[in-house]
Amino acid sequence: MTGHDPTGPPTSDDAGTHEPRESTAPAQPAPPSLRGPVRPGERALAPDLARGFMLLLIVLANSTWYLWAASPGELSIHPSDGSLLDRIVQGVLITAVDARTYPIFAFLFGYGMVQLWLRQRAAGATERDVRALLRRRNLWLLVFGFVHAALLWLGDVLGAYGFAGLIFGWLFLRRTDRTLLVWSGIFTGLLAALTALSVLAFIVAPEGAAPAEPAESGSPSWFPSSELNAEENYLASMVLRIQVWAFLVVGQGLLTISVPIAILLGFWAARRRILEEPGNHLRLLRITAAVGIPLGWLTGLLHALDHVGILSLSAEESVAVASIASTTGIATGLGYVALFGLIAHRLSRRTSRGPVLTALTAVGKRSLSCYLAQSVLCAPVLTAWGLGLGAHLHSATMALFATGVWLVTALLSYLQERAGQRGPAEVLLRRLSYRASYS
Repeated sequence: MTGHDPTGPPTSDDAGTHEPRESTAPAQPAPPSLRGPVRPGERALAPDLARGFMLLLIVLANSTWYLWAASPGELSIHPSDGSLLDRIVQGVLITAVDARTYPIFAFLFGYGMVQLWLRQRAAGATERDVRALLRRRNLWLLVFGFVHAALLWLGDVLGAYGFAGLIFGWLFLRRTDRTLLVWSGIFTGLLAALTALSVLAFIVAPEGAAPAEPAESGSPSWFPSSELNAEENYLASMVLRIQVWAFLVVGQGLLTISVPIAILLGFWAARRRILEEPGNHLRLLRITAAVGIPLGWLTGLLHALDHVGILSLSAEESVAVASIASTTGIATGLGYVALFGLIAHRLSRRTSRGPVLTALTAVGKRSLSCYLAQSVLCAPVLTAWGLGLGAHLHSATMALFATGVWLVTALLSYLQERAGQRGPAEVLLRRLSYRASYS
């Protein structure tokens, strides 16, 4: 089926296909077409927990790209050498972080799009107005991403997800649940087939032939090299970042097949209110966490052991392991989200939240501001056009620096939460998207 989805809040039209008639009475003022952004009391715990955790993984994953003076491995951006502690850090990041962060981001991004849709429709907004709101929001994310890339970070994802939001919102937002699951299954099958073909090519390749790139590796051929951060001239580095960003918008938003899968599953899960009401979906959450996380960690561990030299694999075997490890990142990312749904269910029984939980959810509420703040705190300090500290750090010290950056954003978010203030980037995006001065 490819029709519209019949599910939705009881206050919205049953199938979202008929708009309410406009009143003909001249004395009745027209109601506002859109309600304001989500209020603090309407927020669910699980999505904010997952976003707060995701930001820690993102800064750890991105920080490796600032090691611009190191020699990366053949199948990983991580340095090819280092101390024992450096090797341990590399192993942990390859196992649990690399290729596992963008599926979380994509799932929560899709989930949030449907949350916004249902909230606005329940408040009486027309389908046309909500579509326009989502379109403006995604277009502004593209603008945010362009500015972010031009000024600071070569690996910006805002533009990619804004672009993906425009495409998949247009194609799938009002499709049936069955359509969402069928297409997520099609994309999953395509990803598995590409990985299988990649592995098969290594098996049947003539002896001595150079191995190809993994089907969906942590650093595919269109992804930039960390050496771009070695550019000392800021204006020249800006040109390079903009060029890379243009490729990433399409490459990371569509060609990284895990992103469409996660967005469509996010659409489906939001309609079921899986993260708002985790107690009603415990079996699904437990299975997803119990299968997804170990599957990704096991394949990631094999790739990590190969990278640090503990496993002695041939070149073909190394590429096959790296390809499989990257492909299973979607399972791990979804497993992480499910795990935080279970944690949120357990924490919902508490009558109060401690400072740690408050800080973690405060980061999640301000995920856009915190994501941009990471680049503000990292790029000027670590790149060659800045202070150049990235040339003097190694895997372990860089991970420590990245964790410190996340802790700074957590502290600032905590203070904002206590003061009742929203993140500045969220305020700006909402004002631009809603065309009103919401704060």
